[in-house]
Amino acid sequence: MSVARFSPAGLQPGTTYDHVAVGTGTRHLHISGQVARSAEGEPLAAGDLAGQVAEVLRNTARALTGAGASFEDVLRMTFYVTDWAPERIAPFMDGIARVAEELELPQPLPPASLIGVDYLFEPDVLVELEVTAILD
Repeated sequence: MSVARFSPAGLQPGTTYDHVAVGTGTRHLHISGQVARSAEGEPLAAGDLAGQVAEVLRNTARALTGAGASFEDVLRMTFYVTDWAPERIAPFMDGIARVAEELELPQPLPPASLIGVDYLFEPDVLVELEVTAILD
């Protein structure tokens, strides 16, 4: 396996993600920010943060599969969420839970950051996800 994930002692406990990922491979995969859009470019889950998180993860899975990878190969995930506030963590995590089994998301998740932003490229886009992975 080209990615080893772990959380060393002394780092914040109880997170839903590992704090560290070490990649040992020669092919690096960078996936552009994925949003909740259909293959035709139509918005999905309008106004629904949980629904958009689920769709973003589905689109990311499609991108990974297209490169011959899976979430097991992911080194890092960076989520950008509009109008972030701590009380939005429940619907955000619900979106992940909705597709965790379907997409075979590793538990804990790869190292992840959630960055609150004022807005993304279109007004209906509530969340965007960038991913870095490594392959043999």
